Amino acid sequence: MPRRRSYDHYCAAARALDAVGDRWTLLIVRELLAGPRRYTDLHADLPGISTDVLASRLKDMERENLAERHRLPPPAASYVYELTPRGRQLRPVLAALAEWGAPALAERQPTDAVRAHWHALPLLGPLAEAAGGLAGVVDVVLETGTFHLRTGGGFPVYGDGPAEKADARVVLQADACEALLAGRLSFAEGVRSGRVRVAGDGELADRLRAAGEAPASRRCEHDA
Repeated sequence: MPRRRSYDHYCAAARALDAVGDRWTLLIVRELLAGPRRYTDLHADLPGISTDVLASRLKDMERENLAERHRLPPPAASYVYELTPRGRQLRPVLAALAEWGAPALAERQPTDAVRAHWHALPLLGPLAEAAGGLAGVVDVVLETGTFHLRTGGGFPVYGDGPAEKADARVVLQADACEALLAGRLSFAEGVRSGRVRVAGDGELADRLRAAGEAPASRRCEHDA
């Protein structure tokens, strides 16, 4: 295959951008953080990408050892794309980009496409922080749909729809979701105000609910 264009800079950032700097590549990685995906599923969840560009980017990602294509066993018997271990290492890169770009989500434009699971990475940080490092699966319910994500590490990072067995369920009002993404609201503040609701009986659900409790010093002052 012909060599891709390169910055030809002996620089780690430039080398990284040689591999993932093309338009759409990191968004394909975002989709594959949910686990193996068929080509048709990727195309459906990447509104605006042409079939030619998607095919080209996937080939580039295979060449860069970021993704691999393989056939699922019967009864599925279809081809899927999946991140390699090197591709999965891009998770913190995307999480940092999502955190940096979240304030720009203050207002959704009429032309903006949306998928509920696109909120998984921006919301993973606040949820993981509220979970205090506790690992588990959380169903997140938004007006635009439901997805589930995994706190405490692990792969896949998230998935569409509710999990088969979730440790907690978080329901976000639309304004609360926007405020969380933009950094105007913390998860704890959302729970305290009732704009974020937590359900579930397990340890993770208890930990997320506890994030909304006032610190002990403040409670003591209030009680006094």
